[in-house]
Amino acid sequence: MKAPSAILLGATFARHVVAVAVFAHYMVGSITQKHAETDIQNAINVGFDAFALNLMSLEAWSTEAVDSLFTAAEGTNFKLFFSFDMSHFTDPAQFLPILKQYVNHDGYYLYDSKPFVSTFVGGQLTFGLSSPNAGWQSSFKAALSDAGVDVFFVPDFDDTSGYPDSFFDTFTVVDGAFSWESAWPYMDAGFANVSDTVDSTMIEAAHNASKIYMMPLSTFQFKHLDTINNWYRRGESNLYIRMGQILALHPDLVEVITWNDSGEGHYVGNFWNESLGDTNIAEYAGRFDHTGWQQVISPFITAYKNGASHLSEITASSNVGVIWYRTLLTTSSCSDDPIGLPTAHEDAQDAINYAIILPYSGSNYTINVYSNNNLIGTAAGVTGLNGGSVLGLAAGRANTQRVDVVEVGSDGTTTTIVAATGAKDVMAETSGICNYNYEVVAMSGDASASSSKATSTSAISSTPSTSSTKATSSPASLTSPTPKTTATASSPTGNPAADGALREASKTAATGVSRASMALIDTLPAVGKFLATHNY
Repeated sequence: MKAPSAILLGATFARHVVAVAVFAHYMVGSITQKHAETDIQNAINVGFDAFALNLMSLEAWSTEAVDSLFTAAEGTNFKLFFSFDMSHFTDPAQFLPILKQYVNHDGYYLYDSKPFVSTFVGGQLTFGLSSPNAGWQSSFKAALSDAGVDVFFVPDFDDTSGYPDSFFDTFTVVDGAFSWESAWPYMDAGFANVSDTVDSTMIEAAHNASKIYMMPLSTFQFKHLDTINNWYRRGESNLYIRMGQILALHPDLVEVITWNDSGEGHYVGNFWNESLGDTNIAEYAGRFDHTGWQQVISPFITAYKNGASHLSEITASSNVGVIWYRTLLTTSSCSDDPIGLPTAHEDAQDAINYAIILPYSGSNYTINVYSNNNLIGTAAGVTGLNGGSVLGLAAGRANTQRVDVVEVGSDGTTTTIVAATGAKDVMAETSGICNYNYEVVAMSGDASASSSKATSTSAISSTPSTSSTKATSSPASLTSPTPKTTATASSPTGNPAADGALREASKTAATGVSRASMALIDTLPAVGKFLATHNY
């Protein structure tokens, strides 16, 4: 794995020089040793530096999984650190023993020579003291210090009222901050794209306080466990817009949400049957491989570590890309599914989406998007990462959903240089599950691609992915097909009050989901709880 480059974090943050890094959030669930080894090797191949282990239980299935992962990391440069799920723990005393057990392990991730620790939420917990800051200082930081352990604490406390305002004044206990919710547009925000307003505010505040900020990157959300745990958060263009925002803002660290959370749909790596337990997750995620997204995540990681500030600076050794689309149109009533349409389904659009990395060339590139064998959009390809979300997805067979990139030579000859064809049909209605998960297909070059003098493209090759199984700058400009397209550049509201209202509304809804679902969750086998209960 390429060593990350070191960057100086500015005059106001000069206490250390630390290498930037990219992590993947990892749901700890029952796992075999072989699968743990596969996950870590796959993550190394993508370019990740560590897994953030989302720990929500100290039952045997959970602690054994942690042991398997640390064992699998031995002999590699890949690291692990804990992200304690505070929607389940009620006091740091519950997890301090396992943290102390692993902080001196060779595989534990260090930042500024200190064991790195994060959380999922926890910003409202006081542990019986006068404030959350006092509670975390006494029950966590001081308790560890008394044991001779000095951690680097970067929690996700965006569940705090008024976040992100005055965060570092309120939470002096932290060494940095991680925002979970800023990874996606808020639910019921219509067709709005993801905003970087929170991230921009937090980066500036962190550096002014000589602290750091970890920025989230994700694809989308779809959860369909039951009538309470049933929602969608936009992913039509989220991935590449968010990449542009991260490159423009260049946060100190990046965490991809997630490697393996199949229950929420935003997995970009493997998830394993032994982790699912007695849930219905396999029904809406089991046949949907998302590893195709790694085609663009890996070059993005390299670009970020090398200090790139624009999508045009993302490069790859060959023409690569990925397409994604839903296999059920938004016009479906889902009347035969007892769970029904997901909350915020109105935010979804029928589109074929793509992210394609093209090299510099003296030739011209054209990106063509087809649905049900009809051309629904074209765009001029440019050097770097090209992202597009093209409206017009129509019901049809899998092989009628496709994207290709045609290179037009100086003599007028056209050659298809990279392409992908859908692997699943698109339906207008369903008599079964109301599935808003994405079909994700890696693009491939086709050595036998046809060349001609015609201006239209010819047959497409298809290579599915091969895996087994959370500054006000807008992102760099993105290309978008001219007919029937949505905007592909970030469109922040520019209104902090509006952003805050959306944020609070979303969190209120999420809290209600978490509490209301606990009775149902308690009936699930332990090995499946980690996916069923992590409500974002």
